[in-house]
Amino acid sequence: MRKIIAGIDIGSDLIKLVVGESLKGKIYILSVSTIASQGVKNGFIIDPNAVIPKLQEALAKCENMLGLKISKVIVTVPNENARFMLTEGKSTITNEEQIVTNADIIRAMQASTYNKIEANEEIVSIMPMMYQLDEKENVQNPLGKNAEKIIVKSLVITIPRKNIYPIVKCLEKVGVKVIDFTLGSIADYCEIKEPFTQKAVGGIINIGFDTTTVSIFNKGLLTNTSVLKVGSSSILQDIAYVFKVSNKDAKIIKKELAMAHQRGVSPSIKKEFTNKEGQNITVSEYEASAVASSRIEEILKIAKKEINLLTKKEIHYIMITGGVSEMTNFSLLVEEIFGHNAKVASVKELGVRSNIYSSSVGLIKYYDEKTKMLGNDFSIFNEEETEELSNVSKKFSFEENSILGKLFGYFFDN
Repeated sequence: MRKIIAGIDIGSDLIKLVVGESLKGKIYILSVSTIASQGVKNGFIIDPNAVIPKLQEALAKCENMLGLKISKVIVTVPNENARFMLTEGKSTITNEEQIVTNADIIRAMQASTYNKIEANEEIVSIMPMMYQLDEKENVQNPLGKNAEKIIVKSLVITIPRKNIYPIVKCLEKVGVKVIDFTLGSIADYCEIKEPFTQKAVGGIINIGFDTTTVSIFNKGLLTNTSVLKVGSSSILQDIAYVFKVSNKDAKIIKKELAMAHQRGVSPSIKKEFTNKEGQNITVSEYEASAVASSRIEEILKIAKKEINLLTKKEIHYIMITGGVSEMTNFSLLVEEIFGHNAKVASVKELGVRSNIYSSSVGLIKYYDEKTKMLGNDFSIFNEEETEELSNVSKKFSFEENSILGKLFGYFFDN
């Protein structure tokens, strides 16, 4: 059966819903929708009545592409007040052959959290760091090995229930079940990780709309995180204030004129606006970039300082993602502030080649890896629905050699 997963990232500015298929170690995007968000502040739902219609809109767009209803999703939840614990759990191997199975591993992981989680908390991640068989042999993967007892040492991450419950309730009201959730930082890591990041200590910076999340990873494990109350909305506020324009015009100036670094910008490229005082003004690329780059530089410097507060270990890499990282010349500013060990992330999957999707695509990879580790197969669609999805292309009369036909086949053919 095809393995199809839906990931949704509910942000303060945008709701990003991505449906992808895991096939031969790669994720192929089947549908995507990006909808302007409402009722969300600092990553938290503050007005469910405003959020629900936007969720319905995002779902409808993807469902129209697929021809099927989406009823199960994986979601990102805010990093705010995440708590980290090193724990240990044990489990006795009960089968006659005394061979470690997935069930034994799961029981040991569950035991590592017993009586350790506060009543107002939810577990967001249990990451095994090391296994021990019969209190003697340390192994990285105990599956299939002979033992009487298995011990797992895990890193457990919890979040307050208020981080997840409003999201679950809103999705339930639109007929969608949350089957799993994780921190945006973990999703980001799953999307942008490379072989060297799994062996080193590094940081991931995601510049969102209201907030910037700074996270530390040690050999692929999230070990600390912090949420800064500054993001790309501050750039819009600065532009609106300096040029005395509306928020709508500030967005146009940011999108069409502003660059993250002033190298190569032109004072001759201009656009006319009417400011709040009714005056006609001209804003140049150079002026807009000066305002934007100043704020982005401040955000990056604050994030750099935060990394040093979150860990005393040597940092071997820094990855930066989020919508702001797509701005022209952003990498120039990153190099100036962080040096050569930092780089801008790059979401490479066809159909979502923008860093605004790093968390939503990362959700799919996160859950794909999780189910593989547990030896489970999962799809948001049952066999009948999957068969229907496989036959979607037969409903259309695309020429086989046409560009559109090739793209359609890329998305829907095995």
